[in-house]
Amino acid sequence: MATRYQAPSVKKAFQILKLISKANRGLGITELANSLEMSKGTVHGIISALEESGTIMRHPLTKKYTLGFTLFELGKLAYSQIDLKDLARPVMENLMERTQESVYVGVLNGEHITILDIAESSQDLKITSPRGTTIPLFAGATGKVILASMDKEKALDIIRSNGLPRFTERTITDPEVYIQEIERARETGYATDYEEYISGVRAVASAIKGWKPLISAIWVVGFKTSLDDHKMETLINVTREAAEEISRRIEEQSISHDLRKVSGWPNEPPR
Repeated sequence: MATRYQAPSVKKAFQILKLISKANRGLGITELANSLEMSKGTVHGIISALEESGTIMRHPLTKKYTLGFTLFELGKLAYSQIDLKDLARPVMENLMERTQESVYVGVLNGEHITILDIAESSQDLKITSPRGTTIPLFAGATGKVILASMDKEKALDIIRSNGLPRFTERTITDPEVYIQEIERARETGYATDYEEYISGVRAVASAIKGWKPLISAIWVVGFKTSLDDHKMETLINVTREAAEEISRRIEEQSISHDLRKVSGWPNEPPR
C-alpha cells in the first residue's frame, strides 16, 4: 500500500491562514501559537515565509497579521474568473473620449493602490503613469473612495494609526476633516481632488463595486488649466456613471459565470 506524502509545514501554514481569515482583527504570533498549540518559533518561521510571499501582511504599528494581497488575488481568480481590466477597458476608453483626460483603474494593494490599467489622454500635455505603478493609499480622490469602500472602523483605524501625509499645500492633514471627506465619498459614491496630491492637478474618482474580494476604483486626472470648476462638475457625473457601468458589467458576468457553473453550460446561457 502506497504511503501518502505528508507535508506538515503546509498544513500548519493553512491552519494559520484560516485562523487569521476568521479573525475580525489582526493576530499576533503569540495569539496564533496559543490558539494552534504550536511553538512561537514554528509560527514565526511559517509567518516569515507567508509574509515574504505577500500571502499575509503585518500592520506597522500593532505588529498583527492580516491576509495579504496575494491571497486576495488568488481568491478573486478562483471566485469569479472576472478580468476587471477587460470589463473596464471599453468604459475607460469611452470616458477618456468624453473628457479628453487620462483615465485609470486601480485596486487596493496592501497599504498602496496599484494601477491596473490606463486610457491615456490624446492631448499632448497629459498625466500618465504605467500599469503596475503604485500610489499612496491617501493619494487624493482615489484614496478617499478606496477608504470609503472599506469597513468603516477599519478605515478609521488606518487614518488614525498612520496619520495623514502632506503632499501639497492643499493636502488635508486634519483627521476629522479627512474623515468627513470619506463619509461624503461613502454617501455620494465619488470623491474629488483639487491639487491635494499633486500641485496643479485635479481628479475625480468613483468606487467600482462587485469585484470581490478586492476594493477598486476608476478615476480621471488632468491639469487644473483644463479642469475648471464647471468641467469638474461634469467630470463628477461621467466618472460616477462609468463606475456604475463597470460595476454592472461585473455583476452580469458574475451571474453568467455562476449559471454556467451550476448548469454545466460551456458557453453563454440561453437567453
